[in-house]
Amino acid sequence: MTGHIFIITGPSGVGKGTLCSLLLQQNPEFSLSVSATSRPMRQGEVHGVNYYFKTREEFQAMIEHDRNHPDPVRHHLLEWAVYNDHFYGTPRQHVEATLQQGRKVFLEIETQGARLVKSKFPAACQIFIAPPDMQELERRLRGRGTEDEASIQNRLQIARQELMEQKHFDHVVVNANLDESLNEIRRIIQAVNEQALSI
Repeated sequence: MTGHIFIITGPSGVGKGTLCSLLLQQNPEFSLSVSATSRPMRQGEVHGVNYYFKTREEFQAMIEHDRNHPDPVRHHLLEWAVYNDHFYGTPRQHVEATLQQGRKVFLEIETQGARLVKSKFPAACQIFIAPPDMQELERRLRGRGTEDEASIQNRLQIARQELMEQKHFDHVVVNANLDESLNEIRRIIQAVNEQALSI
């Protein structure tokens, strides 16, 4: 028996992390894949919990290793992408080990990475989290207090591009109300589980 991948994706600041944290609290049978990144650690973040924090050189070394080894079993990363001038990626070993145990795994990743994972795991369920509108997304990004103005503007520009691609994902959840969004994602997960049992 193999597990199932649920990809939570969407623009920066849309609430992916909050939704994933609450879903994991309510679904202890799920595992969260912790991403790797080259961006600096923010105040309050913990290595190995929020991200695996790597230097730019360490991340590039992982990419180079994977390029030089055609066998995916030897790869460090399942996918990687550059977002806002920093590397982000999904460590391969944890995801594949979790699936082999028959467990479900959440991947909270950017949209580029979501598409790459879907190409490797066609049965993965992609859930795109969208903001009610761009004004609300900007309010949330500024409310975090973790970005300078240039970074906020860059994230907003990327978000506009990502929102144009949302129709290509399996499900779209507009995160206007946290409880309603959680309920909608639960319904999606339940439907996927029921479909898997019926096969």
